Amino acid sequence: MVIKNNEFSRQFETTVDGQLLTIEYSFQEKKIFLSKVNIPEQFDGSETMSDFLKQILLVAEEKKWKVVPIHPKVAAFFRKNPVYKELLPPGIKI
Repeated sequence: MVIKNNEFSRQFETTVDGQLLTIEYSFQEKKIFLSKVNIPEQFDGSETMSDFLKQILLVAEEKKWKVVPIHPKVAAFFRKNPVYKELLPPGIKI
């Protein structure tokens, strides 16, 4: 899966089976706020969504960003994958 950081649109993008998947973000003080998930229905709740988020979190980890999961689907991912909770800023509990 190839992830593109579209800084102009403030979203991460990938294409799967000809479909565009995006996760919108905002950035403030070394924190990235994942605010909107745009994923076609057939990928909702699938491994594709999980793989997409994992790739984004790898980018955040490399850049030493903290991640604030605003969107419920992103928060649910953190609940199901506690290994990524170290990326949450202090005081944020999911």
